[in-house]
Amino acid sequence: MSKDQFDFSQALPIINEDTEFFPLMSQQDEDEMNNEETPEILAILPLRNTVLFPGVVIPITVGRDKSIKLIKEAYKGDRIIGVVSQKDVSIEDPTFDELNSVGTVAHIIKMLQMPDGNTTVIIQGKQRFQLVEEVQSEPYIKVIIAKFTETKHKADKEFKNLVASIKEMSSQIIQLSPNIPSEAGIALKNIESTSFLINFISSNMNADVADKQKMLEMSNLRKRAEMVMDLLTTELQMLELKNQIQSKVRVDLDKQQRDYFLNAQLKTIQEELGGNSSDLEYEALQARSKKKKWAKPVADHFAKELEKLGRMNPAAPDYSIQMNYLELLLDLPWGDFTKDNFDLKRAQKVLDKDHFGLEKVKQRIIEYLAVLKLKKDMKAPILCLVGPPGVGKTSLGKSIAKAINRKYVRMALGGVRDEAEIRGHRKTYIGAMPGRIIQSIKKAGASNPVFVLDEIDKVGSDFRGDPSSALLEVLDPEQNSAFNDHYLEAEYDLSNVLFIATANSLSTIQPALLDRMEIIEVNGYTIEEKIEIAKKYLLPKQKEQHGLQNKDITLKSSLIEKVIEDYTRESGVRGLEKKIGSLVRGIATKIAMEEPYESTLNLADVERILGAPIYDKDAYEGNEVAGVVTGLAWTSVGGDILFIEASLSPGKGKLTLTGNLGDVMKESAVIALAYLRAHANLFGIDNALFDHFDIHVHVPAGATPKDGPSAGITMLTALTSAFTQRKVKSNLAMTGEITLRGKVLPVGGIKEKILAAKRANIKQIILCKSNRKDILEIKEDYIKDLQFHYVTEMKEVIELALMKDKVKNPLDLTIKNNQAPIQQNA
Repeated sequence: MSKDQFDFSQALPIINEDTEFFPLMSQQDEDEMNNEETPEILAILPLRNTVLFPGVVIPITVGRDKSIKLIKEAYKGDRIIGVVSQKDVSIEDPTFDELNSVGTVAHIIKMLQMPDGNTTVIIQGKQRFQLVEEVQSEPYIKVIIAKFTETKHKADKEFKNLVASIKEMSSQIIQLSPNIPSEAGIALKNIESTSFLINFISSNMNADVADKQKMLEMSNLRKRAEMVMDLLTTELQMLELKNQIQSKVRVDLDKQQRDYFLNAQLKTIQEELGGNSSDLEYEALQARSKKKKWAKPVADHFAKELEKLGRMNPAAPDYSIQMNYLELLLDLPWGDFTKDNFDLKRAQKVLDKDHFGLEKVKQRIIEYLAVLKLKKDMKAPILCLVGPPGVGKTSLGKSIAKAINRKYVRMALGGVRDEAEIRGHRKTYIGAMPGRIIQSIKKAGASNPVFVLDEIDKVGSDFRGDPSSALLEVLDPEQNSAFNDHYLEAEYDLSNVLFIATANSLSTIQPALLDRMEIIEVNGYTIEEKIEIAKKYLLPKQKEQHGLQNKDITLKSSLIEKVIEDYTRESGVRGLEKKIGSLVRGIATKIAMEEPYESTLNLADVERILGAPIYDKDAYEGNEVAGVVTGLAWTSVGGDILFIEASLSPGKGKLTLTGNLGDVMKESAVIALAYLRAHANLFGIDNALFDHFDIHVHVPAGATPKDGPSAGITMLTALTSAFTQRKVKSNLAMTGEITLRGKVLPVGGIKEKILAAKRANIKQIILCKSNRKDILEIKEDYIKDLQFHYVTEMKEVIELALMKDKVKNPLDLTIKNNQAPIQQNA
């Protein structure tokens, strides 16, 4: 039986060949069938994928040995059997318990031997029955049955309308289904019995076996009719939707056929005019591919994609996408390398010419070139230059490329938040493109450029992914030999690329990414270095940009120093370059307006052009009062000096901290006071003083945020000076972290702090002994006037920093008669 729709195609021909039955039974025929006697014990034929309803004729193909034996024996006898559907269609040989509880008495009309050897029987349902008990399992199942009792229904107007709707909907399904013959509609209209109509439609409709079994077990005809109506409604909707889709597809196919014929005619016309443009493009791509020096996997991938292009219609939207992809594959420099210049002395000259200082970076590049000269296939290092803005980190990449004769590309990572910026988009997306790594390699035209990843610490992340995680593969020498771009779909070798990342801070860089890079610190410039940079690089550059000759303007070293100290406050030279540019423009204006001027500028000219000084020089303030200590600080624009002031006032030992201090700096003050309380006898301080005086520590300027542990020894020195009323020695500054045990720990930013101390005319500096190595890295010329004291214990700091004698008119820090002390004017 066909399972798609009603099985009229098989049922109707059988009617003409056999006159023993007529499927379109009347109400009288149905009553006679219901009154027929049925045996108490029936042989059961299990059905795997269908359900037999009373009065309905269906063909059944019998394949099981048990079923064939049953059919043959029954056909020789009274031809009456029981037909029951299985609960599980996957079971090959079902037992009594694996059959449904309700079945149908069937009459075998005909048994046919088919050409393929199978046996087919035509059976007609008679009455429903209930399975009671199994009496035989071999060679086939026999059971005791009970008659199925059907409840009476009310044949009212509503029920008649329901039956009429079922008939009408069945007719619509027959019209919409191409597999059902039109005679089925005529047969449907001639069915008189309502019960047989429901059974006939239930048997032949497109429904699951479970649904059909559920309808067979319904004793109420009205409920069965309602379920048939629901299933027919679903079937009709599916057919209508199917026909709509087929109609739409037919229209689309008609359009494609039309386009195909038009393109075929267009191709013929182009051939007559001298060749097909799409064929020429295909041949051009094929010719270019033969010249590429790519690996076999890439060549095979390109050939496959090119073959796909050849099968495409040139007018199809995907054609241009595929063409762009293939052109990218051809444009990439697979296996193309520039030849490195291994003249190390020349490379050193180029680096020295373009950049003043930066000895560590230059030395590392020369080392890399030296090893590459000896071992040709060395993997390129991944360098990360860390330092404040304006010190030449980015421009250094261009100088390195120039020194070793390589291509130079730069990728700004500031604000990048999308992972696809690094790895690209998949080709399936509209507007997809490769990542910026592959785009930059294509732009460079070589597989071994100097690749600057600018501002790698400014990479962000959001719902589109984490670009810094995507960079892990790019910056790993063990992985980047097979870099996978989503758009490219082929592995690209980045192991020969010299990656140079730049950053202002390491704190925002992902630890795993930081671990893959070789960190080189690029510190700020000293005043002497800035003067040299201004004379050798900045002033000539500004003259050239503004069209001036060398003789038109001259800046003395003392004047440049004045500009640096009064008009800039930075570690680099970016701001200095702007100020020198302003001076050059001032002279250019005089020349353009033909006004008289002096080519050698003086201080008055600087103030006339740049205005009044913006910054005051970090001046040292004399420690005339006890409790004031000079400390050293590191800022993003270089080093600075700061003053820590401690004062006492009558109270109960409360500690107050002001000056916009961060948590770490506040903790340093608490640690300093705790250490001083614990070791008061060591410094000649009465322990009772801590309970009768409030302590106030202030760090000017109040509007500037300050934090870090490096002011620890400065805090303790200020508190000790306040409690002992011993002044701090003049022209002395200090920096270092302290512990509760009084140990002095090393801190960072030493070079910047030392240069700030020198600018402020400091003569002596107290440091942790572990910071001696940082001092050795500073040129001796810059620190020849400074005296360094290296300490490990806090008591050494106090001995070095405080004078032996107390100040005149000190505070009255004695406690008399258990009365609170009174503070006197100092």
